[in-house]
Amino acid sequence: MAKKSGNAVYRVTDVIGTSSVSWEDAARAAVRTASKSLRDLRIAEVTKLDVKIEDGKLTQFRTRLSLSFKYGA
Repeated sequence: MAKKSGNAVYRVTDVIGTSSVSWEDAARAAVRTASKSLRDLRIAEVTKLDVKIEDGKLTQFRTRLSLSFKYGA
């Protein structure tokens, strides 16, 4: 009986989450939304953090993530 190999192929895509609360909340929002259409999410690497400023006040936190997910055949 042949053993199945543990090899797999993963794809990486960038997503940006936003939040009026925090960068962590923005990251959660990005993963939550991406998980609705991408299967087998594996790793989320934060690649950039920034904020939107209006009238001298922080109004939005933005977190850019590189998400890896299993590539389907």
